[in-house]
Amino acid sequence: MSQTKSQPEWSAEELRRAVKSAGVALWTWIVDDDTFVMDAKAYELWNIPVEEDLTFEHLSAKVHPADRDRVRAAFVATRAVDGPFEIDFRIMTDASDVRWVSARGQGNDGDAATKKMTGIFLDVTGRKQAEEGHELLAGEMSHRVKNLLALAAGLTTLTSRATETKEDMAKQLTQRLTALGRAHELVRPLPDGQGSAALLGDLFTVLLAPYDDVGAFAGRIRVAVPRLGLGEKAATSLALVIHELATNSLKYGALSNDTGLLDISGSLVEDDVEIVWNEHGGKGVRAPDPTEGYGSKLLQRTVSGQLGGSIDYDWVEGGVVVTLRMKESHLAD
Repeated sequence: MSQTKSQPEWSAEELRRAVKSAGVALWTWIVDDDTFVMDAKAYELWNIPVEEDLTFEHLSAKVHPADRDRVRAAFVATRAVDGPFEIDFRIMTDASDVRWVSARGQGNDGDAATKKMTGIFLDVTGRKQAEEGHELLAGEMSHRVKNLLALAAGLTTLTSRATETKEDMAKQLTQRLTALGRAHELVRPLPDGQGSAALLGDLFTVLLAPYDDVGAFAGRIRVAVPRLGLGEKAATSLALVIHELATNSLKYGALSNDTGLLDISGSLVEDDVEIVWNEHGGKGVRAPDPTEGYGSKLLQRTVSGQLGGSIDYDWVEGGVVVTLRMKESHLAD
């Protein structure tokens, strides 16, 4: 025959220790005269002097204006509600400090004579901030994915028009999407005032790394640009520009052999960022007219439209000097 295990009885001291360790604040609302009684933890949470006499209306004045009507309605409704209730809301302990509080209690459980209602307050600020952070991140990721899908669709359409075989289309499209992927791997928060995604120098270094680690060519790409942060849109756009320039160099310029050199330098000129792409030791073959072809049109459109700048070519012996001028303000977007 089984025996029912007796439930332990907690002493008042044990209950006090448990309440304290859980960070629970106690409250009682005497409905008839609107008196609100709280323990020391609750006074600390609401940042109210302990000796101050409270009513529900006085306390509700510290509730955030956007939540005040909702909180009042919820507390009033508990007079006629059987069972537990819970509501989360913001309080303003001073002009700059906003905290999230969870009020929990039992509806319609007051003494018939005194009509008391008792419950607890919990400080849930940390949880609410984490939830807001997760929502913000989810929204940001959704926005970025939509932008990338739209960009990928546009690149697919334009690449199909500029290629004659499915093999060429697959190759060019894969290379362009890979460049975008490398750019987005760099996206991360940066210190205030330095953009919100990648550093300019990091973007060049990462995207050109595949050309700089092959055989005798290793170490022949040099990057010296200002320490400047890029926003997400600018990083994506500039990644396409770098990829197109590297592709042309691989066909006609310094990257077409094992002896060429590629110097990339930069400077700030008033409100612009100037990047000079300088090639040496290429095949000496002049590339097609830069105003023709899909790749060149993509460069012009991207630099002028999305980066607010210009791109100029100067063909020299063994390569080309490309000068990019971009608005510094556009690079932060």
